[in-house]
Amino acid sequence: MKLAILFLASLGVFAQDNQPTVRVEVTADNKPVAGASVQLGRQTVQTAEDGSATATASLGPLMITVTKEGFFPANASIDITDASARTVRIELQPQDKVEEQITVHATRTDARIQDSPLRVEVLNREEVEEKMLMTPGDIVMMLNEMGGMRVQTTSPSLGAASVRMQGMRGRYTKFLSDGLPLFGQQGAGLGLLQIPPVDLGQVEVIKGNSSALYGAGAMAGVVNLIARRPSTEPIREFLFNQTTLGGTDAFGFYGKQLTERWGMTVLGSGDWQERKDRDGDGWADLAGYSRGLVRPRFYWDNGHGRTALLTGGITVENRAGGTMEGAVLPATQQPYREALDTRRYDLGGTTQWLIADRYVLAARFSTSRQQHEHQFGEVRERDSHELLFGEVSLRGANGSHTWVIGAAAERDAYRPKDVPRFAYTYITPGIFLQDDLTVTPWFSVSASARADFHNQYGTFFSPRLSALLRWAGWTSRVSAGQGFFAPTPLTEETEAAGLTRLQMPTPLRAERGRSASVDLTRAFGPVSLTSTFFAANIRNPIFVNRGDAYTISNLNNQTTNRGVELLGTWRKAPFSATASYTYVRSREQETSGMPADVPLTPRHSLGLVGVWEQEGKGRLGIECYYTGQQRLEYDPYRNVSKPYLIFGIMGERRVHKHARLFLNLENLTNIRQTRWDPLLRPNRGSDGRWTVDAWAPLDGRVINGGIRFNF
Repeated sequence: MKLAILFLASLGVFAQDNQPTVRVEVTADNKPVAGASVQLGRQTVQTAEDGSATATASLGPLMITVTKEGFFPANASIDITDASARTVRIELQPQDKVEEQITVHATRTDARIQDSPLRVEVLNREEVEEKMLMTPGDIVMMLNEMGGMRVQTTSPSLGAASVRMQGMRGRYTKFLSDGLPLFGQQGAGLGLLQIPPVDLGQVEVIKGNSSALYGAGAMAGVVNLIARRPSTEPIREFLFNQTTLGGTDAFGFYGKQLTERWGMTVLGSGDWQERKDRDGDGWADLAGYSRGLVRPRFYWDNGHGRTALLTGGITVENRAGGTMEGAVLPATQQPYREALDTRRYDLGGTTQWLIADRYVLAARFSTSRQQHEHQFGEVRERDSHELLFGEVSLRGANGSHTWVIGAAAERDAYRPKDVPRFAYTYITPGIFLQDDLTVTPWFSVSASARADFHNQYGTFFSPRLSALLRWAGWTSRVSAGQGFFAPTPLTEETEAAGLTRLQMPTPLRAERGRSASVDLTRAFGPVSLTSTFFAANIRNPIFVNRGDAYTISNLNNQTTNRGVELLGTWRKAPFSATASYTYVRSREQETSGMPADVPLTPRHSLGLVGVWEQEGKGRLGIECYYTGQQRLEYDPYRNVSKPYLIFGIMGERRVHKHARLFLNLENLTNIRQTRWDPLLRPNRGSDGRWTVDAWAPLDGRVINGGIRFNF
């Protein structure tokens, strides 16, 4: 018996001695990587100082996965057929060092951008500055040049615009400032033209249905504008800009850490634009305006996880378009003045408290009031918009879970003095929760859900599920969600024409939407490639008929969006280049019952941007944008627009340690819609408008330049 036991033990030792060993050598940039986690089948070992890790294995196929903070995960597989030792060399690809420092706040968990299952696109301060030099007075160009986003002019007479995200209409995109709806529910339209980029530190964009995160008005996505923070050294900046079309912008920005705990920033700006008739038809192709804005911000941080922000703003603007003074008009047209005076006041704040070193209690509030006085020829419309918002949430982490639970309430009121039949007051309390789960280093999931209890349209349930997968240098995100939009008479069309003539045959119903997207990203050294496939359906979409009658109603069908975004970037200091392509097929069935493309939505859009930048000296940028054909609606001159190509050059040069000069040549090919067709209609439309929709630039070639002071 003893001999048998000794014999079996010797066989076990012999088998163990003859078990194959695998040595994994992990490097990055031809240097060993210590402390990497190496998973060989069911075993996990750490690499030593020389970047190697050794473990025994069994005969057969073996999967090896290597992970290390700051690097993309890498995989390899081998087939072990005998007991000989093997060496496997794995090269890790470092993640972008700049990306490592980016924290995104729009996801509610303040996750790093590369760790968030929810895809968030970010413009950092350098990219914001580049766009700021092109249009210092507003964020329109900054948003228009992001892939999958198109800023559509909604009022040719006044220049109002809205953001169409992945082909969806502007009312479905929610605009926030540091997570606060300071711009009211009318952040689109003229609101975009009243937001300067000078005090922005970061811009975050979530595409796809985000009602699970932010409730109504976020079915297309969310744009979160993050302000610049004060620093220990005072920030004093002044910018002056002048254009060849009579535009002037002047900005002053100051920021400083006042004490160890308190800091502040303040932005003051003034913008002026002359009315311009570019084609000599007696109509202003470029609206005139004068605007002033003041926005202070106060920051508090006790250094122990408790922070607060308090901000307020005042915006005053008078804008006018329509017939030029002294113009000779056709006999069929009478002088027509279109104008809008705006007064906006807002106040908001956020606070975070770290509790028991485990939980974060957060609260947000804001209130805003906008007063408008519209002039549509002989018609005057006065109104006010009021928004009151509050939210409380609790965030914590337990093991691999990061969760958020909270409650919010919102009161949105519209008070039209001259058309009181369209007045409304929406009160919407809601509750929400979110759970981000890191299953493995290469797989994580984010699940969120929200229930909103609308005082007029009932209860809405909005879920969203997102997943992040990483393997062998590839990164993929999959996301799907649903949401809603509480209807109002305020659309892109009614903003341009007013409400006096508008008829509503039946009460409006809530719009409901679903969306899904899949993207895939891979970096090859200095090159990064991303492809995104997206789809969305909107049920009961609101439709404004401007044919024989001017009416608003719900369609008894769906609007569908299908498309793809392709993005490629190349960065190798001091050069960088970006190429983007977007294909969108947005379809709807109008009152006739026939399917058709959504108007003013090009199927094909292409952008190419190249930048040279050297710290302390300056930058030079070249850009080219192609816009494909668009279906037109109620246009007597054509049913489909012309495609067009726009070129631009931008340069900045430091001339003193405190001063930089900049020059921007926009639309060098002088593309103007009025070079193909008149802007004015031969007869007035049923909505009272004299102009067709804008499907191409109206201002043409523009050169602007100025000086920036930092001291």
